Amino acid sequence: MGIVLSNIIAIYRRELQSYFVSPLAYVIAGIFWFISGLFLVMILLGPGGILPTITALDLQGQQLGVPVPPIDVPYEFVRAFLDRMGWLLLFVLPILSMGLYAEERKRGTLELLATSPVTNWAVAVGKLLGVLTFFITMVVPLLALEAFVIQQSNPPMAPTMLLFGHLGLILLAAAILSLGMFISSLTDSTILSAVFTFAVILLLLFVDLLAKTVPGPIGEALSYISLLKHFNTFIEGIFDTSALLLFLSYIFLGIFLTSQSIDALRFQRQ
Repeated sequence: MGIVLSNIIAIYRRELQSYFVSPLAYVIAGIFWFISGLFLVMILLGPGGILPTITALDLQGQQLGVPVPPIDVPYEFVRAFLDRMGWLLLFVLPILSMGLYAEERKRGTLELLATSPVTNWAVAVGKLLGVLTFFITMVVPLLALEAFVIQQSNPPMAPTMLLFGHLGLILLAAAILSLGMFISSLTDSTILSAVFTFAVILLLLFVDLLAKTVPGPIGEALSYISLLKHFNTFIEGIFDTSALLLFLSYIFLGIFLTSQSIDALRFQRQ
């Protein structure tokens, strides 16, 4: 067990270091922060944003002498912002995951990994933890910015919603990256890997819409595997164990399929 853990840590450190020395990773992070900042400003101050809408409602209420129903501004802000972040992941994460194994294939080092004493599971887990850690470093500045915005509210919002919402965001990212890692192990083309990952995740996000057209147990099963449905549960500030189990199942599935893919490559080489 200690050897496996040390192997995972070694792969994790190597993978994480590769992101912090990659110009592409910094470009992705910069674009991610820029678009996220635009989302934040537009949600708060843009046309149809939360603050202009509340101001207009207050003014209308004063003119008509009608009380304005209370609006939970922090809740609406966090929910709307994390919803936009979830859709942004659809474009960012396939690019982060596309080189996890495809680059190894292209450089010819995947054969070395496949025939090394390090188990395929250890390699897959280490790679996934590395790219997920890099993604978390991208999210932390946004979390600090959100916390700064929310602390200006009166009365203050309970931190549980912010924490659950970002937990859901990280779990969603881990599930997408895990499946993207498997797809990356099937090809030496990073472009194909990103495109197929995008297509698969898009299907898993919209499968809930398909489920509504299918009656009975099949429709319920399709609805349950929807990533978007369970992500929305978290961003509403609800900790749902079934949603947690679903995300963990996707993560495990991606690691398992990746391990089997590399096992098949090892068998071919033998």
